[in-house]
Amino acid sequence: MNKIIQIFQTSDLRKKVLIVAGLLVVFRLFSAIPIPGIDALRLQSFLQSNQLIGFLNLFSGGGLEKLSIVMLGVGPYITATIIMQLLTMIFPSFKEMYYENGEAGRAKFNRYSRYLTVPLAALQGYSFLNLLKSQQVLPALSAFDVVRNVLLITAGSIFLVWLGELMSEQKIGNGVSLLIFAGIVSRIPITVRNLFINYDPSLLPTYITFALLSIVVIAGVVFVSEGERKVPIAYSKRIRGNKMYGGSTSYLPLKVNQAGVIPIIFAISILLFPQLIAQITGAFSPDLSLKLNSIVSRFLGNQALYATMYFSLVVLFTYFYTIITFDPEEISKNLQRSGGFIPGIRPGQPSGEFLKKVIYRITLFGALFLGLIAILPNLTQIATGIQLLTIGGTALLIVVSVAIEIMKQVDSQLVLREYEGL
Repeated sequence: MNKIIQIFQTSDLRKKVLIVAGLLVVFRLFSAIPIPGIDALRLQSFLQSNQLIGFLNLFSGGGLEKLSIVMLGVGPYITATIIMQLLTMIFPSFKEMYYENGEAGRAKFNRYSRYLTVPLAALQGYSFLNLLKSQQVLPALSAFDVVRNVLLITAGSIFLVWLGELMSEQKIGNGVSLLIFAGIVSRIPITVRNLFINYDPSLLPTYITFALLSIVVIAGVVFVSEGERKVPIAYSKRIRGNKMYGGSTSYLPLKVNQAGVIPIIFAISILLFPQLIAQITGAFSPDLSLKLNSIVSRFLGNQALYATMYFSLVVLFTYFYTIITFDPEEISKNLQRSGGFIPGIRPGQPSGEFLKKVIYRITLFGALFLGLIAILPNLTQIATGIQLLTIGGTALLIVVSVAIEIMKQVDSQLVLREYEGL
């Protein structure tokens, strides 16, 4: 409560909070504007029967369940960013642009990501419309209707990317993360309402168990999100003129969950890819599209196979993304240049090997944690037998991570203003 009072007593910070809140209201308004010609009942039934599409609905802030003009949310932008990061491994020029050219290079990198978002949004929009038409959620559309709807959906995604950048400029959280956060939180009242409507007194022990399990999961998410291995770093003493520098000690924090939710998004993209191909082939071969859809539906209908594949992909991509974003050799070189070393380990390559061994060990725990978080809805449904009682582990991970990041940025700005006051 004191923090909230401090925020609204500081005019500059209060203005930033109100701007972000206003932009989130605009996002929620646009998520309620549907594209024309929807069978709402069929759409709701389809979303409940398809967990992958339900996951994307989560990321779009419920826009997909209304088929709003922002139905794809920031998904295409996230996909474009992932593709660009993968390109840094293939093309040295991209890696140099992102890692070595400072803020100007990263701004250029982000601009390319936005350019790539446009064709990805159009492609995903067309494939979803085709998928929904095959499920009779949408009626048969003319070529003009398809082009119009694809343009609306693409424009909606680009509009959300722009809103996200406006939020990021306020420096109280990442704009894209805030949009996803708002979409997830906005569904809490609907979930609570549905639980009350479908309340069964005979299932009271199940509800209590579910509530306790939810608290345990939230505590686990916070614990792992904040968990880190501190590698001690010592700096050698250096004498320049009449002054001595260095001789201090510090530590290098290695987070247990180094990759965040990115591996889950990677895994979902891979699992959605066959369905995307099946819908695109419908444009030139309806028979082949039907066969591919049948194969994909059988795979998604097998809960055990789906959960096993999902878990394996998340674990695999956790290691993959950690390797991309964390370079032990580069870190050891930077330490050596600055006169730092790990006590008991020789500088240079031995330090790099040590850091690699440590990060692989703690990543194993983080990967298993993310895998369990990903398949948590399946496990909850199996344990309770009630479809409404599903702990969205991914949603919890996002909400907790974004809330912690917002708190840290707000605290840093409050501390900065205290120093300015002094």
